[in-house]
Amino acid sequence: MHLHYLDLEFDERWLALSHPFVRQLAFCIGSPNILQSLPAELPITHAFHLHENSVWREHLTRYWPRLQHLDQHPDELIHFLQKLKSTRLGLRFEMFLWFWLLDQQYHPYELLGHSIQKIDGARTLGELDFLLRNHESGEIEHWEAALKYYLAERDFSLPFWYGLNRSDTLSRKLHHFTQQQFQFSDALDYGIQRRFCVLKGQLYVPENTAEQPLPLWVNPARRIGIWGHHIAPAAQQFYRVQRHEWICVHASASSAAAKWWTDGLYKSLQAEHYYMYRQPSLLTYPYR
Repeated sequence: MHLHYLDLEFDERWLALSHPFVRQLAFCIGSPNILQSLPAELPITHAFHLHENSVWREHLTRYWPRLQHLDQHPDELIHFLQKLKSTRLGLRFEMFLWFWLLDQQYHPYELLGHSIQKIDGARTLGELDFLLRNHESGEIEHWEAALKYYLAERDFSLPFWYGLNRSDTLSRKLHHFTQQQFQFSDALDYGIQRRFCVLKGQLYVPENTAEQPLPLWVNPARRIGIWGHHIAPAAQQFYRVQRHEWICVHASASSAAAKWWTDGLYKSLQAEHYYMYRQPSLLTYPYR
């Protein structure tokens, strides 16, 4: 199977950088959201928005001189990331955004708070990832950040996009945003005027499906991967990428062409093609 949207041209300027951490930082800033709009079937409790693709392109352009400097002198970024003791990619993504937001001269935002807990007596109501003042609009903004990898099944409709943990679905995440994470009207004595979901990562469609259109809410400006249970033929050499490379792969292959395949993300040695390999369930095999 070959899907036409695997070979589209994408703005992936982060691939021109050399240092692994700087490439990841550039991706976190410059990549578009994996969704370009909210699905019509999502019931909205507390309204929120997604930034336009042009916003992230502009942020990357403004930050490019800083990224080029960090690519040659990455110690400041390395030391900042050392604050993070967790290996969770979502928290790493949040750290990269935090680093960028602290570089106030390169964007219009003033960081008012990060990881802000909302507490009512002894009960924690929730936490806000970022509270910002947008100096271009004059508005106070609440941002929630998430790095996600979802695999499509069936007809690609909202209920059938699953994370590697099948209890983590795109539908469940979007419901959590609108019902819980964006429930707050104020924080740190500031009234919240705009709410944005920063939802990045990658979506994957199954390899064994006929060519079919993506839902209108999937962002065509973000590269799509494929997933499946089959080991790629030798003519299409893939290597297994390290966990942190799920954000952005290293400038050169980090392992040899795969001979033994285990669950994980693989990249083609020949192109920017990504394959999420999942071992078939033992339940699919007949007993012998």
